[in-house]
Amino acid sequence: MNGNAARGDSKMPMWCPNHDDGVEPEGGELCDEVADPLTGTVRVCSHRCDTCIFHPGNLMHLQPGRVAAMVTRARQTEGHVVCHKTLGTETPAICKGFADGPDQGRSLALRLARALGTLREISPP
Repeated sequence: MNGNAARGDSKMPMWCPNHDDGVEPEGGELCDEVADPLTGTVRVCSHRCDTCIFHPGNLMHLQPGRVAAMVTRARQTEGHVVCHKTLGTETPAICKGFADGPDQGRSLALRLARALGTLREISPP
C-alpha cells in the first residue's frame, strides 16, 4: 500500500521503481500498485493471458533478454512483474506467469500476501 492511501487519497499515484513494461529502472518512477489501498489485498492474475511473456516463444515481440532482465531485476529488489494487460488499469496485478514461476518466493508482495491470506486472484482484461 502507498502512503497516499493512509491520507485517504487512494487515487494518487505511487512512487516506485517499476516501469510501464514491468522493468524497474534505476530511478523511481510512477507505477501501478498491485495492492488494493482500501483492503490491503494483493492482486495476482488468476491465469496467464494469451500473450503472457512467460509462455514459450516471444508473443509480445520483446527484445532478446528482456524477460530475463525483468525477472533479474524483480529478484534483486524482492519485487514482481506486473501483468502487461493490467498496466494502467484500475486493478494492476502481478503476472500469473511470474507468480507461478521459480522466483515467486523472492517477491515480498507475494510472500506477505500468502502469509497473511490477502492474495486475491483477478482475471486479466
